[in-house]
Amino acid sequence: MSKDLNKRIFVAGHRGLVGSAIVRALKRRDYGNVITRTHAELELTDQEAVRKFFAEEQIDEVYLAAARVGGIHANNTYPAEFIYDNLMVQSNVIHEAWRAGVQKLLFLGSSCIYPRLAEQPIREEYLMNGTLEPTNEPYAIAKIAGIKMCESYNRQYGTDYRSVMPTNLYGPGDNYHPENSHVIPALIRRFHEAKQNRAESVVIWGTGTPRREFLYVDDMADACVHVMELERKAYDATTSPMLSHINVGTGEDVTIREVAEVIAKEVGYQGRIDFDTSKPDGTPRKLMNISKLRALGWQPGMRLQEGIKETYRHFVADVAGR
Repeated sequence: MSKDLNKRIFVAGHRGLVGSAIVRALKRRDYGNVITRTHAELELTDQEAVRKFFAEEQIDEVYLAAARVGGIHANNTYPAEFIYDNLMVQSNVIHEAWRAGVQKLLFLGSSCIYPRLAEQPIREEYLMNGTLEPTNEPYAIAKIAGIKMCESYNRQYGTDYRSVMPTNLYGPGDNYHPENSHVIPALIRRFHEAKQNRAESVVIWGTGTPRREFLYVDDMADACVHVMELERKAYDATTSPMLSHINVGTGEDVTIREVAEVIAKEVGYQGRIDFDTSKPDGTPRKLMNISKLRALGWQPGMRLQEGIKETYRHFVADVAGR
């Protein structure tokens, strides 16, 4: 199949971890019309602004990577913002894309859509078969709604709106906020500062026993473009109209303790690693079954140790000391 390298592709959320990686992936593949807007240029929670954007820009494809995201602390602290902002952003972008005649869109969800105690590894069909993890339920509900919105528009209007569910992501462009970031960037910053300050120990929330799967963000972006480039027949043959999302991950997981030890070693921190067992662990385990994506011809390329090394290099160059 020949690719139209001149089609106008809108990447919503291009400054974020995933969106910036998708822009890199598209440019590596020689797509020449990647359209972006900053938050100041286009407020995605404003339906009229989004409608005007699509009416003016004649977009052919959309990668919907814009979202309010964060770790356990952020999700617990700002549940109303997490559910409202995500519902509004995805509703506006999906609906106004359809109104403007955009036939192809990729919605990015999250592995937290699955039940807290889902059988491992998690298959796509486990969606809505159990209780969600309470610490991020508002975010998960919004992401489930996004999947179902894409499916509903496909069923009613014949659009080709696809959804991918990534596991825990990390890499260049991540959020290193000391309270609102995810596991790997939070630990990179904490161990880096502990090394600088010669701290005797680094305290990590929880017991260190939960298992997590981590995917390098450029691998995720590569998977997104791969899924979008698939013939519709191939995508539809792998999914179903009311179970249309596809998992993206590595198929491997590690404990929080293990990932902390890898980061400490890469940073060069030699103090103690302590665990505050009074803090929540979150979901005991989240490992994605990625057999559907593998069957469609994609697999990850970056190993965890190498990914953390590359991520720390970017942290030192772009973030540390600011």
